[in-house]
Amino acid sequence: MTMIASPENAGAAYAERRGRLETYFDRTALDAWTQLTSDAPVSRIRATVRAGRDQMRATLLSWLPDNFSGATLFDAGCGTGALAVATARRGAHVTGVDVSGSLIELAGERAPRDVSPGAIDFRVGDMLDAGFGGHDYVVAMDSLIHYPSDEILRVLGAFAARTSKAILFTFAPQTPALSLMHAAGKMFPRADRAPAIEPVSEAHIRRGIASSEGFTGWTIGRTARISSGFYVSQAMELVRG
Repeated sequence: MTMIASPENAGAAYAERRGRLETYFDRTALDAWTQLTSDAPVSRIRATVRAGRDQMRATLLSWLPDNFSGATLFDAGCGTGALAVATARRGAHVTGVDVSGSLIELAGERAPRDVSPGAIDFRVGDMLDAGFGGHDYVVAMDSLIHYPSDEILRVLGAFAARTSKAILFTFAPQTPALSLMHAAGKMFPRADRAPAIEPVSEAHIRRGIASSEGFTGWTIGRTARISSGFYVSQAMELVRG
């Protein structure tokens, strides 16, 4: 049985990685991440990551309703807010949460004027904080790729307890190619590295969802893998009912 997670009972691996991510984005790599998530010129390697992220975002958006009127969406690990903005333009009321205060500040600065005031609530916090309440949809794009599979299942269990329609999330698939690229990434200067990505088994994720009472009433829907140079991530859809 998968335990329903909260910031207070999340596993040690989750808490440790969450702290490293906060430090990385707030103190180490803010400038690099600001460039990566903009139209500014970047290195060839980072250009493949940017292209992969853009393709993944487009994939997730294609799985969501074209008309979000009256619906709510929780953007878990919203970063600089690109997906939050796209769904708000479809009529969603979005709560975008990220552990990095610097990224949330940047998201607020970049929020376009054509999005209705109040359509997006950008907040600094932990995506497991139950205080953010329930939502119709949850999206966690590349915010779980730094966690082992058991922690991913704990987080998904927490989302399932307060989501009424669908959860879209991504994970780093366990493939030989990703392992090689992960090793090659260690050649970057230490200050330029993100916290380690955790490649996980899709089969383990599927078994965990199938065997946990926390996912009763949920089924696995669409899945898609995006590979673009140094970016490799797999999306999966959980649907209630």
